[in-house]
Amino acid sequence: MPYVDGFVAAVPTARKDEFIAFSKMMGPILKEYGALDVVDCWGDDVPEGEVTSFPMAVKCQPDETVCLSWIIWPDKDTRDAGMGNFMADPRLAPDRATMPFDGKRMIVGGFDMVAGH
Repeated sequence: MPYVDGFVAAVPTARKDEFIAFSKMMGPILKEYGALDVVDCWGDDVPEGEVTSFPMAVKCQPDETVCLSWIIWPDKDTRDAGMGNFMADPRLAPDRATMPFDGKRMIVGGFDMVAGH
């Protein structure tokens, strides 16, 4: 059964080009480790909610944009092995690949896919 990792982050709007470059570097590496697809999105119509919302969830500041990403894996076992290898990959060492956003405010989660269209 396909497995999906989902991510929501607040990225400094001025660092959009860095986010895109970071995403373009990460996607192919994730695919080397078994990911079927990697999608990174820049927020365009992400309203602030009254009770809950993407901006509230990541404590988005006025100079930040909410970004949404997901990775589709063939199954959870491939994801577990792939993410382990990905996190250990020397191309992601802090001196070579720095996230252009505050990872402490990023929301992450793994999900069993129940439908795809």
